[in-house]
Amino acid sequence: MLSRLRIGLLPRILLALVLGISLGGFVPEAFVRFFLTLNGLFAHFLDFIIPLIILALVAEAIGSIGHQAGRMLLLTVAIAYGSTIFSGYLAYFTGVSIFPRLIEGAEASAIAAPAEGLQPYFSLELPPVMGVMTALVLAFVLGLASAHLSVPTLRGLIVDMKEVVTKVIETVIVPLLPLYIFGIFLDMASSGKVLGVLLVFIKIIGVIFVLHIGLLLLQYTVAGFVVRRNPLKLLLTMMPAYFTALGTSSSAATIPVTLAGARRNGVSEGISAFVIPLCATIHLSGSMLKIVSCALALILVSGGAYDLGLFTQFILLLGITMVAAPGVPGGAIMAALAVLASVLGFTAEQQALMISLYITMDSFGTACNVTGDGAIALVIDRLIPTPSEAPAAGPTTDSIDG
Repeated sequence: MLSRLRIGLLPRILLALVLGISLGGFVPEAFVRFFLTLNGLFAHFLDFIIPLIILALVAEAIGSIGHQAGRMLLLTVAIAYGSTIFSGYLAYFTGVSIFPRLIEGAEASAIAAPAEGLQPYFSLELPPVMGVMTALVLAFVLGLASAHLSVPTLRGLIVDMKEVVTKVIETVIVPLLPLYIFGIFLDMASSGKVLGVLLVFIKIIGVIFVLHIGLLLLQYTVAGFVVRRNPLKLLLTMMPAYFTALGTSSSAATIPVTLAGARRNGVSEGISAFVIPLCATIHLSGSMLKIVSCALALILVSGGAYDLGLFTQFILLLGITMVAAPGVPGGAIMAALAVLASVLGFTAEQQALMISLYITMDSFGTACNVTGDGAIALVIDRLIPTPSEAPAAGPTTDSIDG
């Protein structure tokens, strides 16, 4: 009976947020300190497990992609990564231009002000076994080795590591996230920060929604120019995929609908069957848009320093790290925590705010990702004709060997 009453992650996060805000103003300090202690332990565990998440999931993803070969693979990866990186810069330059005017000084001061007096009962250090950059480089080495060398033991080890890490995320991290968010907002409410946080949240979410619509229009304008067709008609054909992703928050679950939309747009069967599933793993423009926008907003409200060089490093690393995102329950934000901490120096509280912001908009980012996959498929179909085509021929349904 209880298994039928499972509540999704987003409702649990929202419930935790509401309860934290509601209770924070009048519960005893001992209650708040208890949750601060739990949050501290959970934050240290996250610091420990994140490099292992990066190592296992990125290595497995690179190994899987690397088994494929050919010009289509290289071109698809290049366009998908370029689209993801472009969305990061779009978010950065838009945020730099308008966020300072949206975030009032009083709100920023309310969030940046440190909590007074309340401390956890105790803290336990749990140093990670390796740094984030070490994990990322090692993941590349092991992933490429498993893809190009005949070492089945290595490939099996990487797959087993992924299963272990995914199980830890599913059974420990994701179930505890709502409790973690509850503790963060309980502390904020007790210290008077919560009103400023909510006002900033609402404004930033509105901007990100407008940005992701603009990004889709731009992607299909480029695709329409390449294939010489009406971009709005192409985009409208992909709307079933957009709304399916909006409802499921899953790129993988939306693949059949995305495939159908791409084929209705004239993409050949061979191209669509290769590009759409691959892009569901590596094309994360909507996720990048959300994470960069939220990260910049939190830096602004906390009075932190930032510049184009810092965010360039952040965006380029994030674009690679998020390849692991489809294997992580809870979305790209789990894979992004390591880069947020190592590059931008985010604290545990800032990471919790990022999780709340991201999951609140999770379905919109997924919808942007999968709908953009259809634009990439159109471009690839134009640039790489199927084997049975003459150079001037139109799309065909013949299969293609990557």
